[in-house]
Amino acid sequence: MDGYDTIEGPNGRIAFVRHAGDGPVVVFLGGLRSDMTGTKATFLDGWCRARGRAFLRFDYTGHGASAGRFEDGTIGAWSADALAVLDRLTEGKVVLVGSSMGGWVMLNAALARPERVAALVGIAAAPDFTEDLLWERWDEGTRAALLADGVVTEPNPYDPAGYRYTRALIEDGRRHLRLRGPIPLACPARLLHGGRDEAVPWQTSLRLADRLAAADVQVTLVKDGDHRLSRTADLSLLGRTLGALLGEDGG
Repeated sequence: MDGYDTIEGPNGRIAFVRHAGDGPVVVFLGGLRSDMTGTKATFLDGWCRARGRAFLRFDYTGHGASAGRFEDGTIGAWSADALAVLDRLTEGKVVLVGSSMGGWVMLNAALARPERVAALVGIAAAPDFTEDLLWERWDEGTRAALLADGVVTEPNPYDPAGYRYTRALIEDGRRHLRLRGPIPLACPARLLHGGRDEAVPWQTSLRLADRLAAADVQVTLVKDGDHRLSRTADLSLLGRTLGALLGEDGG
């Protein structure tokens, strides 16, 4: 893509787009295999520009315009990318908006910098997906193949070539599991989830809400929504949700 800048992060070059404005800075954290040109990322960019609000979107290493191979990435590595972006490209308070896997990265970043985080917005947030949605679903043959070969490929509706999951991704994910105990974050959180999400069960957002220490946590179920929540009505809900957190009309 054109029109992005880069910084050298802990795992290689990270591509980003940002614009200045009033704080807190809205930071979008994308999902697995997505990039900062996606529908939700660009919608939030436009939403913030229209309101004079500071905004930042970026690509994890191995994604989009950033350096590296997807297969070399892990939850820990992508969380380190996010922290590098927060530390070097933002000042003051931030609102983290995490989509799918980005909802897991969002939690890791917030736990590492709790004093910086004004609020969280999860969109089909998928903490612990490597354990709960992959490893626990795989049969013994698939698990054995992963351990022996270091990688397995699964069909995926978002990519005709399928998704390649590595042993490193699974093993590193176990070091970042968040739904096994309390999550000591006190900031407000809003969790949006589609009732027809076939990738991440909507019950995951309820589990997350229960684990968060904050009292101000709301879960919104979009009964006919899918995993992406990228329809016009879904984006309008996202804008209203963010606007309410920021004390203004979401539009």
